[in-house]
Amino acid sequence: MNYQFEFGAVFAAWPLLLKGTLMTLELSLSATVLGLIVAIACAWGKTSGPLPVRLVVNAYIELIRNTPFLVQLFFFFFALPAIGLRWSPHTAALIAMVVNLGAYATEIIRAGIESIPKGQIEAGLALNLKAHQIFRLVVLKPALRAIFPALSSQFILLMLTSSVVSVISADDLTSVAANLQSRTFRSFEIYIVVTAIYLSLALIFSFIFRTIERRSLSYPDRR
Repeated sequence: MNYQFEFGAVFAAWPLLLKGTLMTLELSLSATVLGLIVAIACAWGKTSGPLPVRLVVNAYIELIRNTPFLVQLFFFFFALPAIGLRWSPHTAALIAMVVNLGAYATEIIRAGIESIPKGQIEAGLALNLKAHQIFRLVVLKPALRAIFPALSSQFILLMLTSSVVSVISADDLTSVAANLQSRTFRSFEIYIVVTAIYLSLALIFSFIFRTIERRSLSYPDRR
């Protein structure tokens, strides 16, 4: 094989790669915050809401979890404009990621909520706490300890899945890589660098989440 590696053109475009990386992080972090808000609301509705709310939440979860993310992305960007809802690629990508994460995180948070002993909830009732206070103070906080690893993994998965949004020309890292490839024709070098960037981001966030869990969410050793 006589292929010669030439990373010069790739490294010369580091401002574009940095911008794409920052856009990927911005998109992932924004989708995570908004998706968790959706998930908490849906988890409350599924565990404590009236029957109509539970039916709607269950339908939403089943619909999103049993359809491909790419199809969901196309629905928001290509299908909804037919009824007058037009978004930029970035906005459509963000909404699709929020909706997707919301469905998966709802089940994670629900599992955490249902892991809380009923005695704690009864104690909250005995203290005359309101329903939203019991959910926020008695249920949600302890449940976070149990579900934090799963939520951390879901964030990393969402960040890696965000590469799909490049198909609608959203300005993420993969989109920048595709543009560089069309200009330089150094596909091998470009995607080696992009792979290394995604891997580095995943490892960095894994370390950050493990540190947060160890320092803030783990129970003290009572031995």
